[in-house]
Amino acid sequence: MMVWISFLTAILLFLALDLGVFNKTPHIISTKEASKWTAIWVAMSFLFSGVIYWLYGKNYISNPDALKSAGASIKYTTGYLIELSLSVDNIFVIAIIFSAFRIPQKYQHRVLFWGILGAIVFRGLMIFFGVLLIRKFTWTAYVFGAFLLFTAMKMLFTKEEDKFEPKKSSVYKALRKIIPVTSHMDDEHFFVKRRHITAATPLLVALIVIEVMDVVFAMDSVPAILAITSDPFLVFSSNIFAILGLRSMYFFLANMLERFSHLEYSLIAILSFVGLKMLLHDFFYIPEWVSLAFIALSLIIGVVVSLKLNPEAISEGKQ
Repeated sequence: MMVWISFLTAILLFLALDLGVFNKTPHIISTKEASKWTAIWVAMSFLFSGVIYWLYGKNYISNPDALKSAGASIKYTTGYLIELSLSVDNIFVIAIIFSAFRIPQKYQHRVLFWGILGAIVFRGLMIFFGVLLIRKFTWTAYVFGAFLLFTAMKMLFTKEEDKFEPKKSSVYKALRKIIPVTSHMDDEHFFVKRRHITAATPLLVALIVIEVMDVVFAMDSVPAILAITSDPFLVFSSNIFAILGLRSMYFFLANMLERFSHLEYSLIAILSFVGLKMLLHDFFYIPEWVSLAFIALSLIIGVVVSLKLNPEAISEGKQ
């Protein structure tokens, strides 16, 4: 329990420093600043695998699957890479939402910050119930596996013109029925008063739509990580580190998302692999290092192919 409390406290402390110190004043986050924070979060995420190794080696955390310290580190790293890779699709959707509601660049970080807090709560709940289901009803692993394969096939055959349109979404329509929505921006405020009526600004609308879409994406990523391990701490920590790095990664990739379009095939390969692993877990044992190697290789191939076919991405990333 102390490990959980310490981990959550550290995360909340980081978030408080983020909003209260590093990003106290709204500003446009440059590619250079975003790349610096992306490198910091990725480095911290990989270094945490060493903390995992130590925690499980010293038995400082409950270990329901009797994992050895090295095995726990590999499972954590694999789960982190899965969540990180699936976050790419999330970044595309966030860019579309900000564009649709015309959110100024200097306020985008604030929206994503509060979105992170909501994501931590919702992911925590989904992981809790997901672990509970898999441990109590082992057949749910087949359901999750089939769902991941279905998602992979859906991604493969979805047409370009079927892209997400925030203002036509049921979330946006439902929100307008609950509270008045204005197109007027009032600095970084989520609400604005007009003629004694409190209305939601585009910032709040964007935040809610992003929050709901994160839950939708978690329907893929949480089962995918549960295919690697059902240890709640490993699933939660790998999820949270990927989510925390998502904001800086968004600002780093926002201007060159189209250049990495071939990463989608890497995501399809990863979802298919993990889905098959869940469906065949009673018949074939796939070592964790194989899963880690496959996921890492898929991401590397996706990035390399994207850069080779779109060399402009390299020059844009240096700007």
